[in-house]
Amino acid sequence: GRVPPALAALSQVLRLERRRRTGIVFPLQKLERYLAPGTDTARFHIFEPGLGALQRAEALFTSGQGHPIDYVSSAVRMDHAPPPALPEVCFIGRSNVGKSSLIRALFSLAPEVEVRVSKTPGHTKKMNFFKVGKYFTLVDMPGYGYRAPQDFVEMVEAYLQERRNLKRTFLLVDGVVGLQKTDHIAVEMLEEFGIPYVMVLTKIDRAPRGLLLKNVLGIQEFVKENTQGCFPQLFLVSSVEFSGVHLLRCFVAHVTGNLPAVETS
Repeated sequence: GRVPPALAALSQVLRLERRRRTGIVFPLQKLERYLAPGTDTARFHIFEPGLGALQRAEALFTSGQGHPIDYVSSAVRMDHAPPPALPEVCFIGRSNVGKSSLIRALFSLAPEVEVRVSKTPGHTKKMNFFKVGKYFTLVDMPGYGYRAPQDFVEMVEAYLQERRNLKRTFLLVDGVVGLQKTDHIAVEMLEEFGIPYVMVLTKIDRAPRGLLLKNVLGIQEFVKENTQGCFPQLFLVSSVEFSGVHLLRCFVAHVTGNLPAVETS
């Protein structure tokens, strides 16, 4: 198996000096320092687990004897999907939003899990199912927009409407370019189906701070004004620097019912 990258484990992050540590675990808090005084930041602090919850979530994402984390199967149609036995989360987003890279970062403490990360956008043509022990399943959905598979709409709509064990959909948005027209269509679809979802801003290491702040505040305003089913807090991530990855693992563990009581710091 591969050696997990630096900062993939919480124990490595805890060795950093405090400000840098906070910036990696809670990227929104790092941004908060640069906001104009008086800006309402309540939506920055809705999900703020303590160290114990972060550690318990990390244990779920760490493979070991008696706790295998495996790629299960791929499906192009719902009748090919594995039985809906466990709580499930799915990740959707535009082609080239960094979806597979994020899933690889989430699973970095299970180095035997193969998540294919392609150089060419739109590489994921099927729904890929990953089983996390006996706890939950994570689904990597095909990207929409550029080079989306032809039957994308039928595949994704059928999945979202029929998958009874789906607990949360993670809608990935590029942190550099912000919400695009195709993202608005995805939001409309999730809203129409009444699916609970959360927005995740990817590639935050590539966005200059001013641009990232502008995108975060703009998207939060959009969520507040135009959505019913979206979790009010955005999740910011960098698959390269592991910013936000530990927090996202914790949220996944929480929404799949594997962290019933999340004590907040």
